[in-house]
Amino acid sequence: MSEVRHKTGLAKMAAPVLNKLNSTQKNEALLAMADALIARSADIIKANEEDLNRGKKQGTSSSLLDRLALDESRIEGIAEGLRQIVQLPDPIGDTLDTIQRPNGLHIQKVRVPIGVIGIIYEARPNVTVDAAGLCLKSGNAVVLRGGSSAISSNRKIVEVLHEAMSHTAIPQDALQLIEDTNRASVDEMLKLNGLLDVIIPRGGSSLIQNVVMNATVPVIETGAGICHTFIDQSADPVMAEEISINAKVQRPSVCNAMETLLVHEDYAAQHISRLLERFRDLHVEIRGDDRTKKLASWVNTASSEDYATEYNDYVLNVKVVKDVREAMDHIASYGTKHSECIVTASEENAARFIQEVDAAAVYHNASTRFTDGFEFGFGAEIGISTQKLHARGPMGLPALTSTKYIVSGSGQIR
Repeated sequence: MSEVRHKTGLAKMAAPVLNKLNSTQKNEALLAMADALIARSADIIKANEEDLNRGKKQGTSSSLLDRLALDESRIEGIAEGLRQIVQLPDPIGDTLDTIQRPNGLHIQKVRVPIGVIGIIYEARPNVTVDAAGLCLKSGNAVVLRGGSSAISSNRKIVEVLHEAMSHTAIPQDALQLIEDTNRASVDEMLKLNGLLDVIIPRGGSSLIQNVVMNATVPVIETGAGICHTFIDQSADPVMAEEISINAKVQRPSVCNAMETLLVHEDYAAQHISRLLERFRDLHVEIRGDDRTKKLASWVNTASSEDYATEYNDYVLNVKVVKDVREAMDHIASYGTKHSECIVTASEENAARFIQEVDAAAVYHNASTRFTDGFEFGFGAEIGISTQKLHARGPMGLPALTSTKYIVSGSGQIR
């Protein structure tokens, strides 16, 4: 039997045990896991160094190495994410609706765990902990398959979490890590109907599309982040600059970072040169359309392919547009329905943008970097869903539940 099928089978058997646990038992386990991460941080960092050294030898970009890197501060943040999940209400058992029928039937719609969730992700070891915490708190067993670039980190993290879980009510088998990093292990997971209830991919567009196009197990699609910021004619220049720079530079390797800046032609005529110089001082490569290049001759030329690229790096596309309509048309053509922003003093244009732009999160005068479970008050997140069924946007605990109808009668027959 393959590792994938064996470990998923163990998770499947552990799921009914989770279903019986109360909130206190689950919270105690998460707190023990958080404490263990801090206590074993030196071991985790040592394992992470193996991944970083391998990545450097393979020529991995600095931004992707940043996504991979762990230090004491980041581990403390990951542990804090687990503690935040503890503070959140347990959704399991919540009554969503109550119906009293004329025939005397009493019907309740309540939240229940999904069952066994498969997570396929790339070079972000923090996802290992975030996914484990959210799935276990919501009563789901979880099968993790991270990328080869983070295998040493993920292996050590799961070892630490398993040790902590061994002293709690949550069975260790409820958390599984697939250590086979060959693509065949992903392909096998995609077909595990009957063992996996849902798969959630997190990563670049090629990973996500492979899962969406080839899985027979149901998929919750988390989207690549080709995010835009549109600076309207009436935008406050100071606000527009700070939002734009934060959206791109604060952490360019994440999915909610801006990849394309759209600028109203009137605003561009007065302010774009200064803004682009600030980006250049921050070591951001600028690729622009012809109108941008006329205002800043040093800018490189942007192609259609560039506008369709999620860089996760210090590269930014810029386009000068006539008005909000042209900005929204560009977003409709190149966006991935993740996070889109308008910076404007016009309530009319803001309202139009918010209503017409199709995205999981739409911002008015705030950076797209806030599309995050922690920033939304969900603790950690399992991913940013860009689809429209079941869940959309940052997925916290309620998004990891299904529903059950409980029908109580007094002998009714039909």
